[in-house]
Amino acid sequence: MKLIIQIPCLNEERTLPQALADLPTEIRGIDCIERVVIDDGSTDRTVEVARSHGVEHIVRHNYNKGLAAAFQTGLGACLELGADIIVNADGDNQYPGRYIAALVAPILAGNADIVIGDRQIERIRHFSWRKKLLQRVGSAAVRYVSGTRVPDAPSGFRAFSREAALRMNVVTGYTYTLDTIVQAGKKNLKIAYIPIETNPPSRESRLIRSTGGYVVRSATTILRLFALYEPFRTFAYVSLPFFVVGLGLCLRYLGLLVFTHPPRGAHIQSVVVGSVSLVIGFLIFLIGLLADIFSLNRHLQEETLYYLRREAFSRPGNRPDSR
Repeated sequence: MKLIIQIPCLNEERTLPQALADLPTEIRGIDCIERVVIDDGSTDRTVEVARSHGVEHIVRHNYNKGLAAAFQTGLGACLELGADIIVNADGDNQYPGRYIAALVAPILAGNADIVIGDRQIERIRHFSWRKKLLQRVGSAAVRYVSGTRVPDAPSGFRAFSREAALRMNVVTGYTYTLDTIVQAGKKNLKIAYIPIETNPPSRESRLIRSTGGYVVRSATTILRLFALYEPFRTFAYVSLPFFVVGLGLCLRYLGLLVFTHPPRGAHIQSVVVGSVSLVIGFLIFLIGLLADIFSLNRHLQEETLYYLRREAFSRPGNRPDSR
């Protein structure tokens, strides 16, 4: 059983040594533990620090592609290296390495495909009440969209079985955390979570540069994922107000016609606006039907990609790196 710990990094020369030092070297049930550092276009000595601390594999982006791309690159590298379990950590030493044994335990026991570290948001002292509220609201939205019970959706401290990693396709460019939970829920992968504590922050978050920007981008990501995986429901919800308004106006006109006997041509605007609203609602509903058909096609393509990956990574070899 081979465990590979992947660490996406962007200019982490100061914190990477401690993050690496905290990683376990032995775990019961694991025969081999290796580390992969994904350098996402760092301009400091991150790569040199990783080499000096004996990191087995280093994968480099020529320029900064973002956290989601670095995560996906790491999954591909770990699969190619023959990982049976992949743990995603962080170069800023946010997540204590002592929890990794507990993180992989449900996968070793066959009880989960993905395990997420629950940071217990309410107990994080350096989070403001506003940030805690946003985290709770965001996690609740992800639970609704994904049909899962994950309490801390933005947590990046995760373990994936090989099967789960083969099925992950990050489609959003902002962050992989929400995307992978929604995918896991829609693909019926088993998700577990364990309570963890986090280390004190070593720097400001690069993902959350402003509260407003984070809210907008996270909300956009969640809505996009909901539309991607539940297109019929999405367009049905959008068309519903048009149907309600249109039907209400048409019924209003019929009621006035029957009970008040208005002069010819009176209240005709209710018929016009109501009819237009009904037509718009019907067109949006038809778009939802088409999107649902396209969604089925996307599902078949993902299944094909899964089998291609499984075949491609069935004979693992050493991934070329910069060491």
